[in-house]
Amino acid sequence: MRLLTVILLVLLLAGCASEEVVLDKDWKVSPLFESGSYTMIGEEGRIGFIYDDGEAVRFYPNKEQKYMWHVWGQSEEIQDALTVLATSQETGEKVTVINAISIGGPNNGADGHAPSMMSLPSAGLWRLDAYVGEKLYGHIVVEVHENV
Repeated sequence: MRLLTVILLVLLLAGCASEEVVLDKDWKVSPLFESGSYTMIGEEGRIGFIYDDGEAVRFYPNKEQKYMWHVWGQSEEIQDALTVLATSQETGEKVTVINAISIGGPNNGADGHAPSMMSLPSAGLWRLDAYVGEKLYGHIVVEVHENV
């Protein structure tokens, strides 16, 4: 019985590991969408920030810029602070890019918004995991471009 349990556990862990590798290979920059008079990147109707892939808002390594986050949801769902953790596809490095900022009221067609300053440390694809309070609220994948 113990041997069967060990075998099942190993198979389960192997399955999880191979699934993670597949997800990493399939990372794509999140889609752009319109809200209010702005173009945003993220999950339309859930979470995003103003972004149009122009020079002024592109991500470059270690260049801090202002980004306006927007969230959609019921007021009780978005009342906690916004925290964003970023993971590099290439290296697996994890960094906190936003640490518990307050979400304000409706703005640009969204139910809540939060101005932020963000930077990412290296070029490549980064997945931004956005948390409202303790709850994972959504993911946004961005590309950090080499310095110009």
